[in-house]
Amino acid sequence: MTTVPPDTTPEELDAALTRASAAAPLLAGLAPSERAALLEAVATALDAAADELVPLAMEEAHYPEARCRGELGRTTFQLREFAELLRDGSYLEVAVDPADPEWGTPRPDVRRVLVPLGPVVVFGASNFPFAFATAGGDTASALAAGCPVVAKAHPGHPKLARRTAEIVVDALAGAGAPEGTFGLVHGVEAGRAAVLHPLTRAVGFTGSIPGGRALFDLAASRPDPIPFYGELGSVNPVFVTRAAMGARGDEVLQGYAESANMGAGQFCTKPGVVFLPEDAKLDALVADFAERGASSLLNDRVAQGFDRVLGGLVDHPATEVLVRGRRTDEGWSPSLLRTDLDSLLENADTLLEECFGPATLVVTYADERRLLEASGVLKGQLTVTVHGEEDDAVAPALLALGASVAGRVVWNGWPTGVAVTHAMTHGGPYPATTAPLHTSVGTTAIRRFLRPVTYQSVPQSLLPAVLRDDNPLGVPRRVDGAHPSV
Repeated sequence: MTTVPPDTTPEELDAALTRASAAAPLLAGLAPSERAALLEAVATALDAAADELVPLAMEEAHYPEARCRGELGRTTFQLREFAELLRDGSYLEVAVDPADPEWGTPRPDVRRVLVPLGPVVVFGASNFPFAFATAGGDTASALAAGCPVVAKAHPGHPKLARRTAEIVVDALAGAGAPEGTFGLVHGVEAGRAAVLHPLTRAVGFTGSIPGGRALFDLAASRPDPIPFYGELGSVNPVFVTRAAMGARGDEVLQGYAESANMGAGQFCTKPGVVFLPEDAKLDALVADFAERGASSLLNDRVAQGFDRVLGGLVDHPATEVLVRGRRTDEGWSPSLLRTDLDSLLENADTLLEECFGPATLVVTYADERRLLEASGVLKGQLTVTVHGEEDDAVAPALLALGASVAGRVVWNGWPTGVAVTHAMTHGGPYPATTAPLHTSVGTTAIRRFLRPVTYQSVPQSLLPAVLRDDNPLGVPRRVDGAHPSV
């Protein structure tokens, strides 16, 4: 039987980061195609170990088998997507400007490329034991960038983290990766010390606002502050116009119930607040919530946080409880509450606190033009969803509101599916993330772990291969201002 790993000692942490630091120049020196092969080797090994890893995830995260297998598939898919990105080479953003004395400001020969930051510490999420954890998106994008990774195991699934790490280390070694390319540590103090360790060059984090903010502040407090890419909290509001409610109200409410309760409401993209016309009939929505059974939450810490926030919503004088969920031996059944737009605007700090679990808030409005007032109280979000009709007069303004506060704006759909693709943005202003310029899902997530370097007047023989005139790796490049070409 797999035992729970002990906490990492300070000496073990220092050794892991020392190995990562030694591996950094070697990993960075590999050709992109060679790093692509490393990622593919990890993906193949994880797929082959599915029958061993999935039961561990089911045990520790309390998810059904289908969910765990699907998430493992997503994990290996994104590893392979980054491998394809590496082979394409455009992620390097190579620009070559030959010397030109006639330029507006006379210029020497300058050539720009993105290079890896160095060792990255990755904190896994509780709600995605594969895709946002030990070998998840932050790890995949950092390794793709050429940065060694030291992953901090989430306490909600420590046995899965350890076994996953063993498979990753073996796969990397078998594929010829430098020793120290990947490591794993356990324990709260080890995580804190890893952020402060002088060899750490960046941090990726997915978790709560309090935990993420504490680590972000540590990263900024260092003598040499480092980038902290944290995904923290979001209520992901949904705006439903009168026209949409009139045209397909039943469909919208059913879709909302499904999306809000997916995974027992433990998705970072859960639509936690929905704005509806005050005369909308909610009988079917209430019945849907009331008839849903109980689901397990991830761990005691998540359960305690859920109880606290839900209790504050239930007891608040501005809310009406439409469905009060129950706690049973099987877990928690969903809760549904209601308030009005004025009450929300007056009590936003409490009513818009993320409730991570099976509970959501309906906000009713009389005049849909006043929905735009929500922009004054909505903090940064991962997503904003608009259900409307194309000829809705308010639709353009609602979409603009969404773009002003969120990283992804959804039209007539639901935010709980986050596609791993080139065009995806899974980010947003604080507190959705600590770095709104970036995404943690999709291939552009690699950009977080790269920095630009310009070589000026360096001889051809001494330049990195991607910057030489003959471009031996065939990387797409912008030459003398022209569009990227090989």
